[in-house]
Amino acid sequence: MSDIRRREFMMLLGGAATASWPFAARAQQPALPVVGFLSGRAREESADDVAAFRQGLKEMGYIIDRNVALEHRWSEGRDERLPELAAELVRRQ
Repeated sequence: MSDIRRREFMMLLGGAATASWPFAARAQQPALPVVGFLSGRAREESADDVAAFRQGLKEMGYIIDRNVALEHRWSEGRDERLPELAAELVRRQ
């Protein structure tokens, strides 16, 4: 695994672990936990990774928009944006 891919994988896992929190849902519905997906690449370049991540969530019993919400952030190859995007996920109410 290349250093870049390893770094993206670690950011993905770290983002998923740290960016999970409840958010205000529609009236009378329980809050869903939110998982943040943070990538240093462009959305178009990450389609396979996103599909694999969603499949992994599904295999663990999570269904997007039913019992978990998924938020994506992409730095488009601009690594200097990653801290800002991570902070945005953490601040999400």
